[in-house]
Amino acid sequence: MGDLADWSSVNAEWSLDAADERMIRAYGDEFVISSFDDNESPYLNRELSWLAFNARVLALAKDPGVPLLERVRFLSIFSSNLDEFFQVRVAGVKDQVAGQVAMRSPDQRTAEEQLSAILDSVRRLSEEKQHVYSDYVRPELVANDILQQNIEDLSKGDRDYIADLFENRIFPVLTPLAIDPGHPFPYISDLSLNLAVSLRDPTTGRIRFARIKVPNSFPRYLGVPSQPETHFVLLEDVISHHLDTLFSGMEILSKQFFRVTRNADLTYEEEEAEDLLFAVEMELRRRRFGRAIRLETYGEVDEVILGLLLEELDLERADVFIESTPLDLTGLDIIADIDRPELHFPRWAPVTPTAFRPKNDERVDMFARLSEGDVLVHHPYDSFTVSVGELIHQASVDKNVLAIKMTLYRTSGDSPLIDSLVRAAESGKQVAVLIELKARFDEQANIGWARRLEQAGVHVAYGLIGLKIHSKTIMIVREEGRTIKRYCHIGTGNYNHRTARLYEDLGLLTADQEIGADLASLFNQLTGYGRDINYDRILVAPETLRYRLAEMIETEAAEGPNGRIIMKMNSLVDTDLIDLLYEAADAGVEIDLIVRGICGLRPGYDGSPDGPKTRDRIRVRSIVGRFLEHSRVYFFGNGAAQGVPSYFIGSADLMPRNLNRRIEVLTSIADPQLQSQIDVMLDVLLDDEQLAWVLDTDGSWRRGVGTDGSNAHELFQHLAMADGFDGR
Repeated sequence: MGDLADWSSVNAEWSLDAADERMIRAYGDEFVISSFDDNESPYLNRELSWLAFNARVLALAKDPGVPLLERVRFLSIFSSNLDEFFQVRVAGVKDQVAGQVAMRSPDQRTAEEQLSAILDSVRRLSEEKQHVYSDYVRPELVANDILQQNIEDLSKGDRDYIADLFENRIFPVLTPLAIDPGHPFPYISDLSLNLAVSLRDPTTGRIRFARIKVPNSFPRYLGVPSQPETHFVLLEDVISHHLDTLFSGMEILSKQFFRVTRNADLTYEEEEAEDLLFAVEMELRRRRFGRAIRLETYGEVDEVILGLLLEELDLERADVFIESTPLDLTGLDIIADIDRPELHFPRWAPVTPTAFRPKNDERVDMFARLSEGDVLVHHPYDSFTVSVGELIHQASVDKNVLAIKMTLYRTSGDSPLIDSLVRAAESGKQVAVLIELKARFDEQANIGWARRLEQAGVHVAYGLIGLKIHSKTIMIVREEGRTIKRYCHIGTGNYNHRTARLYEDLGLLTADQEIGADLASLFNQLTGYGRDINYDRILVAPETLRYRLAEMIETEAAEGPNGRIIMKMNSLVDTDLIDLLYEAADAGVEIDLIVRGICGLRPGYDGSPDGPKTRDRIRVRSIVGRFLEHSRVYFFGNGAAQGVPSYFIGSADLMPRNLNRRIEVLTSIADPQLQSQIDVMLDVLLDDEQLAWVLDTDGSWRRGVGTDGSNAHELFQHLAMADGFDGR
C-alpha cells in the first residue's frame, strides 16, 4: 500500500500562505492575477497561459460587481474548465513524461518541467477557488436565504422527509462494493463522485473497505420540503448520513469523498481505419477506461484510505488535491438556475437584425434581402434563429432551392437546423453535410446526427484523413430563372442556437458569387478530391491561411509606423506568427491583440537589456464577462496592397493545430458598411475598461474594476437595440 508516514508533511508543503500566495489580488480598483510563467523566454507557456485564463473566469466569481447567482455560475464554469484541462492537456503532458519525450515546449521547458509548473499553478488556483467559495460566495448566498444545509441542522419534518427519500428512492439505487481479496478494487469512472468507507467487522475485528458511487440519477442538490427552492442538502451528505443502513451490523471507522479524473483524449488510427465512424465509436468506448491522472478528496484525510486509492489508481502524491469545499463545483449550476431575477444579469433576448426585420408584418424573404447586399450579424446581440436559422429554414421549404451544403462541428441536442436539413432532403433537395466526428466531447452526439441525417437521405461525409473540419460554412444553391445563384454563410461560431445566446460570434450572410464559387470549390474538395485550388475571397487552412496571414503581417511591417494590425481571437500560440508580430513591432507597427484565452506572445519582450524597445507597441488584452468572446477578426491597415485595409472573419485561431491540421475558413469583408461595423466593434473592445484584462510582460494579468468605465457587452446590447451596430 505504500509508506504513509510522510503524508502529513507533504500535505503541509501543499498549504499556501494566503497573504503571500493569494493568486487573485485586489489592489485598490484593480484585480491582478499573479504570473504563472516566471521564465525569460520570448514565449509564454501554453498550459500556464490557459490556467491564467481560467483564473480570469474565477475572478468573476469573486467580483462584487457581478450578480450573485452569476458568480455561482462562474464558479461552476471554472470547475468544468479545469476538469477538461486535466482530461486533455494534463493527460497529454503526462503521456510525454511517461514516454520520455525529449522535445521541449516553445518556451524551452521539458515535459517534466511543464507538469511541475502546471500542478503548482493548479494548487494555487484550487486554493483560490476554495477561498472564493467559502469567504465570498457562500456567505452571500446565506445572506440571501440560499442555503446548503447539514442534515443535523434540518427541522424534524425536513429530516423525516430526507430519511424517507433515502429509504424509498436513493437506497434501492446504491450498490456498495466491498474491497477485499474476493472483491477486487472496482473501476472508478471518470469524474464520478464516490465515497470510500473504512469499516470494522465486530465479530472478527478485521478492517474492511468499501466504495459507494454517488448516483447521477438524482439531483446533486436536494431541496428540502420547508423551502424546496432555496434550501438544499447534498446528495452525498444524505448517503454519508445513512451509512449504517448500507452497512448494517458493521462499525463505521471513517469515510472519504473522492473523485477521479481520467485521460479522455482520443487517439484515432485514421490511416488504418476503413470506417471512421466505427473507429470513433471504438475510441469512445476506450475513453471510459483512460488512465487516472487526478484524485480529488474532500474533508479530513484518512491516510489509509488515501494510500489504498493511490495504489489502486496508480497515482502519486503530487496527483492528489485536497479540498475544503465540496467536490465538483460544476453541480452549482442548480443553484445558479434559481429563479431570483435580482440576483442574475438583466434578461437579454437577442434582437432581430435590422436587415431582417419584417415590413408590414410580412415575413422577410431572406434570398431577396441578401440579393440586395451582404449582412453581418453579431451574436448574441443579433438573433441566430432569425438570421442563420431562418435562412436554412426558408431554404428547406423553397421549391427553387436545389442544394444545401454545410460543415457541422457542434450543434445542440434539439437543433432546428438539423430538422431543416432533414426536411430539405426528404423533399428531394440535394443536401450534403460534413460532420466532424472528432469534435472533442461531442463525438457521440455527432455520430447520432450523422445517422439521423443519413436515414433522411442526406449525403454525410466525415472529412479528410488527418484533418478536423472546424470551418463554419453554409452554401445554398438556388435556381432563379435561367441562372443558378449561391447564398452563403461564413461564421466564427458553431451552428448551435443555444450557445449562440451565450457565445459572442460574427457571421457573414452573402449572395456574393465570388464567395459562392470559393465555397463550391471547397465543398467539392472536402467531399471528393481536389488540390491546389485558387480562392478569391476566402483563406483556407491548411492550404493558404498561414501563408497569407504571414504575408499581410509582413506588408504592415514594410509600412513601418504607418502599419496597423488588430487581431481578435481565442488563442495565439503559433511561434512563427508571433515572431512576425515581434518583427512588425520592431519596424514600428502599432499592434493590438484581443485574445480571450491562451496567449503565447509576451508583450514588451525585447530579448535582452540592449534589445529593441519598440515591442511595447504590442498590446494584449482579454475580454472576459457575461458572454463568451468567441469571434475571430483580423484587420490589417494596409492589407496586401498599400493603403487598402483588409478585414477577415472566420473560424481560425492562430495555433499550429488550426493552421496545420484543421480545415479553417476566413472570409474577407469587402463591403465598406460592414467594415465600418467591424471598426465599431473593435473600437468598443479596445475602449472597454470593465471587462478587459491587460497582459504585462511578466505574464501577469490586471483588470480595473471601476464602474465608470465602458462595459463592452452592455454597450453591444445597447447598440443592438438602438440599431447602432449595423449602422442603420
